[in-house]
Amino acid sequence: QVQLVESGGGLVQAGGSLRLSCAASGGAFDSYRMGWFRQAPGKEREFVTTITWNGGSTSYADSVKGRFTISRDNAKNAVYLQMNSLKPEDTAVYYCAAVRDKSIITVPLMTRTGYFQVWGQGTLVTVSS
Repeated sequence: QVQLVESGGGLVQAGGSLRLSCAASGGAFDSYRMGWFRQAPGKEREFVTTITWNGGSTSYADSVKGRFTISRDNAKNAVYLQMNSLKPEDTAVYYCAAVRDKSIITVPLMTRTGYFQVWGQGTLVTVSS
């Protein structure tokens, strides 16, 4: 199965932007649904967004809808998270996740941490006020 490595985290002021990348290796990337989750200090890991294997469908948490955009490039074995209009409450470790899944729609089950099989090590995003 794939291995995942995130990059692109850092410190940004409120209102700024960051782009996270997740590089996959070791598996058939286009067989995987991809997702981004985040975990703030003292809180549980939560769903941010997910994208189907072909990039045809995406789903977002209400807290990031309209500000964050997930995309993928199957030729490069990569998934991205463009984060705009960042807020201090977006501060968290962001994790890339994958699950072998060729469905073309997203149902609530597919936004749960337990649905995903493979996780990256995380990248820290800090948004200052």
